[in-house]
Amino acid sequence: MFTMLDWIVLVLYILLSVAIGLWASKGNKGYNDYMRGGGAMPWIAVGISLIATSVSATTFLGNPAESYSMDMCFLMNNVGAFIAIIVVGFVFIPRIRNLKISSAYEIFEIHFSPFVRRLAAVFYSLHLLLRMGILLYAPSLVLAPILGIDIHIAILLTAIVATLYTWYGGFKAVVWTDVMQFAVLFGGGLIALWILSKGIGGFGEMLSLAEAAHKTHFFDASDWNPANSRNLLSAGLAYAVIEIAIRGCDQQFVQRYLSCKSVKAANASSVLSMVLGIFVSVLFFLVGAALFVYYRVKFVSPLPADLGINQVFPYFIVNVLPPGATGLVVAAIYAAAMSSLSSAINALGNTTVKDIFLVRDESAKALFKAKRWTLLWALLSTACAFVAADMQSSLLSNALFFTGLFTGPLLALFLLAFFTNKITTPAVVIGVFCGMTSILLFNRIPVIPAYNPPFAGVFSFFWNPAISCFTTVVAANILRFAFPKKSALEAL
Repeated sequence: MFTMLDWIVLVLYILLSVAIGLWASKGNKGYNDYMRGGGAMPWIAVGISLIATSVSATTFLGNPAESYSMDMCFLMNNVGAFIAIIVVGFVFIPRIRNLKISSAYEIFEIHFSPFVRRLAAVFYSLHLLLRMGILLYAPSLVLAPILGIDIHIAILLTAIVATLYTWYGGFKAVVWTDVMQFAVLFGGGLIALWILSKGIGGFGEMLSLAEAAHKTHFFDASDWNPANSRNLLSAGLAYAVIEIAIRGCDQQFVQRYLSCKSVKAANASSVLSMVLGIFVSVLFFLVGAALFVYYRVKFVSPLPADLGINQVFPYFIVNVLPPGATGLVVAAIYAAAMSSLSSAINALGNTTVKDIFLVRDESAKALFKAKRWTLLWALLSTACAFVAADMQSSLLSNALFFTGLFTGPLLALFLLAFFTNKITTPAVVIGVFCGMTSILLFNRIPVIPAYNPPFAGVFSFFWNPAISCFTTVVAANILRFAFPKKSALEAL
């Protein structure tokens, strides 16, 4: 039962988020302050913001459901994150910082052409828009019944609050609310785990029973089948490509690297985010294991027979947590959702103005355009979440497929920009579309049910970015012979 005390806790949290945004707006003196925090943000705050951006409400709800129903195999994602930190720290961050760029995709204009910069920005914007629709819809699916409100109102509440403090406070508001939201998110997980463990008989008892039920299993050295998503090859090594693409190519991350004072500070923030990410993933997988012991091993209290796996944690939140704690945990779910949305719309505002419209200056007029696009992207994300709520799983599967199309080719573009100097715009563009097409050989197309991929089942979904990235790089390098770069003399 969501009590009056829980409502007070939730409303106070929402008001505090808006207050931080208003406070942060006082320090904004121009475009650089609004979009990059003036390039002087504390690396600790940036590091916390990086992990808060990465951890969505689906992590808060999905990780417990995963370990409740299966085990902790996806803890191996942290192996990929560790590899990514090294690659991004040595390859991406120094180059991004030394080029003194204002957005992630400006690199492509420097190395290729304005068209490639625009193309990458459009791909990224579409990917992030679809992702935001999912990240707004998924937690609202749980929050709406907990709060006793319509799912569309739950979506709208999250979007309005996140948009309000982002529009007013800009990047500084995003970072400092991320810090608070991460504390609420992590605190909510700790409270849930403590109450679960207390009900079972202590943390040691819970861990022992979870281990006996194979819920703490996270590594199998005997399985190296790339079709299996739950082994080190897929969840660890192939996942590293996804992490590199996110940490090295996503405007949300690049924006944070540019907000730090130096390369060293940017790398420190990146490492901190990885360390905190390990703690977060372990915590919420433990919550899922504890839920299994609580309900299926110790039978502390009964579960409704028709309750789905994804509903177990929300059921515990509403029916077991004491008043006040329920409000705090629900606030944690909202925190994760708002953190993801605020970061995305702020990054999209900058990307639209700088990379799609190619606005060169950072005047008050450019800032006004960026703020206007921040608002527009928030509206589009909300609309996308509304469509997801009405179509339910069909849009989710479609969105996940189409966002997967863009990750690998974007990474390939960065690698080509960093390590080649003889590839022309036609070779790059055709190479990108070759990369996007390549994953159709291994995956079904949601909007074409009759299509049967020739190599379905050969690789798990973790491999899609690696396949499309590799294909893009190879195709672009082959095509450079068909579209050679003119020498300076020929150009005259």
